Amino acid sequence: MTEHARERAAARESAFARSFFGTVGLLSTLCGIAAASMIFASVLITCQMIWMRFVMNASTIWQTEMVVYLMIAATMIGLPYVQRLRGHVNVDLLPMLLPPPARRALTAATLCLTIAVAGVVAFYGFELFHLAFERNWKSDTVWGVSLWIPYIAIPLGFGLFVLQLSADLIALITGRGDAGAPPAPGNVAPGNLSPGDKD
Repeated sequence: MTEHARERAAARESAFARSFFGTVGLLSTLCGIAAASMIFASVLITCQMIWMRFVMNASTIWQTEMVVYLMIAATMIGLPYVQRLRGHVNVDLLPMLLPPPARRALTAATLCLTIAVAGVVAFYGFELFHLAFERNWKSDTVWGVSLWIPYIAIPLGFGLFVLQLSADLIALITGRGDAGAPPAPGNVAPGNLSPGDKD
């Protein structure tokens, strides 16, 4: 392969990588916006429920259930965005004591284990969603909402979480840094190794 051909192949590879990491980052950001919107909507619904009960002295049917579903969905859908920001709780005492190569190996192992666990949850979450949709399960309440609607948040959230984790793992292995995530001081996620930590 000539030097020119190698340069073109590297440029194509780089463009694909930028596109991949950009798409994953965009999806994770949209998840964050969706999760924040759900939390905001649940606050508004709670205020409306309080108004109805204590001011209008009227009964409420759907509000409590809707708020519960929205908060659970916000937690599930928000997973990839929090991962992108390196916001998940971590204990970094041991990684900070390790030399950079061991730190990267520990980070890679942690990402692989997390991908495996999140993948299992996404798989069984999809199975639960599919059963609820196929059998038309409804909640045992006055509102009687179709349960596939809240259940879809499990496979969707964890599936996108796996995608973001995979992008982080690829970024770590290929030395691409943090795959576009903003830096988070003190964390030891894939992109948070300082330039001095590189081999």
